[in-house]
Amino acid sequence: MLTLKTITVQMAVLAAVAAISGCERETPQSRADAIRASTASVTATRIQAADAEPGNWLAHGRTYDEQRHSPLSDINAETVAELGLAWYWDTSDTRGLEATPIVVDGVVFTTGTWSRVYANDGRTGELIWRYDPEVPKAWGKYACCDVVNRGVAVWKGRVFVGTLDGRLVALDAATGDVVWETLTIDPERPYTITGAPRVVKDLVVIGNGGGEYGVRGYVTAYDWETGEERWRFWTVPGDPSQPFESPAMELAATTWSGGNWWEIGGGGTAWDSFAFDPDLNLLYVGVGNGTPWNRDLRSPGGGDNLFLASIVALNPDDGSRVWHYQTTPGETWDYTATQHMILADIEIDGTNRKVIMQAPKNGFFYVLDRTNGEFISAEAYVPVNWATHIDPTTGRPVEIPEARHPEGTALVYPSAHGGHNWHPMAYNPATGYAYIPAIEMAFPYAKKPDFEYLPGAFNSGIDLTPLLPPKTVEARAAMFASMKGHLAAWDPVAQKEAWRVQHPSTWNGGLLTTAGNLVFQGRSDGYFAAYAADTGELKWESPVYTGIVAAPVSYAIDGEQYVAVIAGWGGSFTLFTGAPRHKGNLISEGRLLAFKLGGEALLPEPDVTHVNIPEPPDIELSEAELAQGEMLYHTWCSSCHGSDVHSGSSVPDLKYLPAAAHSRWNVIVREGAYETVGMPGFKEILGEAESRLVHGYVVNRAKAAIAECQSDYPKQYPEVFGTACTKRVVAAAAPR
Repeated sequence: MLTLKTITVQMAVLAAVAAISGCERETPQSRADAIRASTASVTATRIQAADAEPGNWLAHGRTYDEQRHSPLSDINAETVAELGLAWYWDTSDTRGLEATPIVVDGVVFTTGTWSRVYANDGRTGELIWRYDPEVPKAWGKYACCDVVNRGVAVWKGRVFVGTLDGRLVALDAATGDVVWETLTIDPERPYTITGAPRVVKDLVVIGNGGGEYGVRGYVTAYDWETGEERWRFWTVPGDPSQPFESPAMELAATTWSGGNWWEIGGGGTAWDSFAFDPDLNLLYVGVGNGTPWNRDLRSPGGGDNLFLASIVALNPDDGSRVWHYQTTPGETWDYTATQHMILADIEIDGTNRKVIMQAPKNGFFYVLDRTNGEFISAEAYVPVNWATHIDPTTGRPVEIPEARHPEGTALVYPSAHGGHNWHPMAYNPATGYAYIPAIEMAFPYAKKPDFEYLPGAFNSGIDLTPLLPPKTVEARAAMFASMKGHLAAWDPVAQKEAWRVQHPSTWNGGLLTTAGNLVFQGRSDGYFAAYAADTGELKWESPVYTGIVAAPVSYAIDGEQYVAVIAGWGGSFTLFTGAPRHKGNLISEGRLLAFKLGGEALLPEPDVTHVNIPEPPDIELSEAELAQGEMLYHTWCSSCHGSDVHSGSSVPDLKYLPAAAHSRWNVIVREGAYETVGMPGFKEILGEAESRLVHGYVVNRAKAAIAECQSDYPKQYPEVFGTACTKRVVAAAAPR
């Protein structure tokens, strides 16, 4: 039923849309006024009634239930063949882009690397405003998984963003001017923020990351208008000799035993996923892994270690725990439960159930009763060998003891990248399927002997020795061949896969599903594609010349439907694995892309030249010194520059260092000459002798790569080398 309030809001929105779309004479001031008017009405009322205005994408998952399903259907399985590029906008970002855009009455709000925020015209792509929080580039050393950001929240005329260095910033939606900002972290600890905030009941909710580097996780709610803290929920207990912050922490402390986990922090960062049920008044929080990873190191007496790897339901009014469910008790494998959570009402065994669904890293797809956390069902959605199944009575995994690698190494499925990572999944009420961007990989886990916390380092507690890259080309080829990815349509009632699309590689993008019987996904091979939601049939694809990891959205202006996605290759997989970035000539620059039926815009084809690996200087190291340099490199350098000195991202591949950089090695590595562009100095960590060992290892790998490239290996194993023997240098995109 339309109320006077609803009619007033709709009239304001229509006026704003008319101004933005050019139906009235537009000036910068009139456009700002229109944006301010349209975004001022973005509240719970509009978000809860999102289906009444399907042309907008008002919240991170479009709706509070995070289903990422658009009711728009003009672009459908029959018409999608006519889809073409409407416009594109170059972001100037050269690292991973992971944001889900928010679209309000024709204005697209999104984020790039280093927490920058952009507002663009949804019809043309024209930049309206840009905000740069000027994150200190040295803080990037604490970003385990690239200097990414997953988006903003819009509420009552403001745009909220979390910054990599731990600030929460409120911007004027019309201009991008700062209204307020507050520091959400202890700046003496290596916290980061990469996730998108959510706004619930006038509270801006944000978590953080940095678990492996040594922090204690929490979620905080701030007043939308002032930035004042309203409540904080800690996810793991602190020093047990001190008073507990809440009954939840008193409960959690009983599940930790021995050790001094609080000195490192314990982990449990809530770095990505949230969902909200306004009818139940429950805020659902996905909690991350432990620090260090192996429970025997952080809690040697055993225990479940709550609330690691858990879904926790909170009362959003005060942040108190209502219920929790732990997906991986005693978490040991970096099996976070921070993955996307979806709320739906589903008929199971003849009864309509209010459920929450998640496909966390551990490889099992969970269906829980979201009213109370009761376990309903779970089945493996990717290969799993750490547990045989989930006990239907207790809801706990039945583990294979060897998977905890008490001694030696265990090759475990899924890997630390998970069966599903942060890339959002989606749910289509018409098909009843959840769509998962799945990952198939294993990981060689081994407990680090004599583990000692190193401030500022990646403190996983994992022995690096089994992780060091294979030295033979044949072994590397086998390793890359084992890295697979697919798009799965999962039936949550039957708990089985309905269909699958196998992709050429892994680390593919997040998902959007629509009422047009479509599922949209960007892929790591540089294509954006649409599949039939009911069968998985490929209906359309288009090259975009860069890998896509983010999730698309759909919106409409003047009745014309668009599908938009931000494209830019990056993230933890690209940094850590050192796998070949792509085959073909793909760019590193990021772009915001929008498609529509009949779109005729064209992307410029990449202008690529090739540069050979320069001959490095001679640094003589003994076999023992080389091994030490290898270990130091993989402790301090590989998380950015790639395993085995092979960068899978746009972070510089050190094999290609010019002579001038080699001659200034210590000035760069120890003194921080490049700190302003994200390369901090390691003087406090690496002495001159240690720095020389790392340098010698880099030189060794460069010489080995030159030798390999001069052999017959590139022709025999193109999947290993790709374009690695000649560095790809991509010119900037030609202006439109």
